Amino acid sequence: MNILAGKFGGRKIKTNKKLQYRPTKSRVRKSIFDTLMPFNYNRVLDLFSGSGIFGFEAASRGARMVTFVENDRNTFNLIKQNAELLPGVEYDIFRNSSFNFLKNNKILFDLVYADPPYGKYDLSKLSELILKHLNNQGKFILECEKKQVPLIDTIFKDYGQTRIYYWEKK
Repeated sequence: MNILAGKFGGRKIKTNKKLQYRPTKSRVRKSIFDTLMPFNYNRVLDLFSGSGIFGFEAASRGARMVTFVENDRNTFNLIKQNAELLPGVEYDIFRNSSFNFLKNNKILFDLVYADPPYGKYDLSKLSELILKHLNNQGKFILECEKKQVPLIDTIFKDYGQTRIYYWEKK
């Protein structure tokens, strides 16, 4: 899987087909980052990190600190390996459930991205927790199934069966 742009653009991150995560497709990731331009997000949170590609893409585009939260031990270890290959950014990598991380931390972020396993979690509860971790003018992006109904007043865009929701804290 390749990082699309920025200082690490074109670099591959290590992945493992045996691990159970569903990476965000390149065209969806490109579209998301196009909507975030100019990229002025210093502190980024990548929840349900999976491969970590979203956080590494943010690091490549100028984020100074990227926090990954991944519960699976093997996937967590893969994110750590990839972080070592992409220096110059402060990475915090937590092996924890995203809900526990949000409940037990008071850190505020400029950008939060969540891509939970489809159909497994209460997205309204997740969104409520995430919004408490946004700085003013911070953005929250949620990837979910297209059939998911809007959780709060927001905009969204569909890509096949994937829906991307965007919120901004005013």
